[in-house]
Amino acid sequence: MNRDTLLKLLAEHKPVLAERFGVRRLAVFGSMARGTARADSDVDVLVAFDGPATSKRFFGVQFYLEDMLNRPVDLVTETALRERLRPYVERDAIHV
Repeated sequence: MNRDTLLKLLAEHKPVLAERFGVRRLAVFGSMARGTARADSDVDVLVAFDGPATSKRFFGVQFYLEDMLNRPVDLVTETALRERLRPYVERDAIHV
């Protein structure tokens, strides 16, 4: 899967993610965002919710995306992102 296909799919499914899980913002970062992903690469996704990131919401989004994309998803909330990693994630991030 290439970056453009991924971004299109995420944009199409964002309303469902917002309704079901309270997703407010989504961004792709890492190798997919940089265009260096391999066939076996996971998808790194940064997410923000409209309320607390409960386990039901967090894992609901992760499993939904993994089923949709048919590959592992490394989901990170904006609030849980470590400060030392934030500049690298923000540099690569493509917001959906």
